[in-house]
Amino acid sequence: MRLIRSFEECALRLVKSGEIVGGIHPYIGEEAVAVGVCAALRDDDLITSTHRGHGHVLAKGADPGRMLAELCGRATGLNRGRGGSMHAADISLGILGANAIVGAAAPIAAGAAWAARRAGSDRVVATFFGDGALNQGVLLETMNLAALWQLPVLFVCENNGYATTMPVAVAVAGTAAGRAAGFGIPAVTVDGMDVETVRDATARAVTTARAGGGPALLECLTYRYGPHHTIELKMKLGYRTAAEVQRWRQRDPLEIETARIPQAERDQLDAEIAELVGKAEEFATTSPHPDPAGALDYLYASGLRARAGAL
Repeated sequence: MRLIRSFEECALRLVKSGEIVGGIHPYIGEEAVAVGVCAALRDDDLITSTHRGHGHVLAKGADPGRMLAELCGRATGLNRGRGGSMHAADISLGILGANAIVGAAAPIAAGAAWAARRAGSDRVVATFFGDGALNQGVLLETMNLAALWQLPVLFVCENNGYATTMPVAVAVAGTAAGRAAGFGIPAVTVDGMDVETVRDATARAVTTARAGGGPALLECLTYRYGPHHTIELKMKLGYRTAAEVQRWRQRDPLEIETARIPQAERDQLDAEIAELVGKAEEFATTSPHPDPAGALDYLYASGLRARAGAL
């Protein structure tokens, strides 16, 4: 969690300096969800992510330097600078990719789970999505298939209270657990600010899925401390009060967890993370930009190169 927090703080600085073009969706405040879920997964398990995916990618084990280089659009990035903030992936680590389309990562997860089961594997796939995806048909269709076929999928709803600026209360009829119940999928709502609570709930669901018990939904009640997107900092939007943010800051997931760790160990971890993120920033900002001459490369899995006049 400290790595994700420090990484995001570094990324925010690089957005401000112009090293990261186009901005990011910060994950600060929600770290316990990504870490709790991924801590309960095996190395060979799979995840799909969202537009706010840096935390998920790092929690699953991606290299911070290559991840930051990806955000900076550098050739050394996880995806050679072509994925950017909202499409980072590392197939070797089971990270099937972040996805900028709300709810669109769920069917990818179901497909991966189906393929794993067909291959005789007991892999589990976790798919992250926000409360804004609860009304997306593609998510509901995926739940239907996952339930029908008893796929080993864990649906992880990061309910941070807002779909961009729209409060859940005025956008979502019923509940996340209610959505799952309609398909006969077991669901549980947990404190998404406590990493150990998230990990334990995930472990139970993963154990069931791995044994052939089918999908489950985990709703994590959490909160983003920063903006939906960094562009919001310039727009001066007023959909949240300072008092609301402060109430949630009193339950900072890092503070909750560090209270359980001896001071000396906390200090050592903080020092290690500071060094790691510092090296990641140096690696990212000194890495070369991709050669524009190769802009049309990697568009097709077959290796075919797009015709220059076709784009």
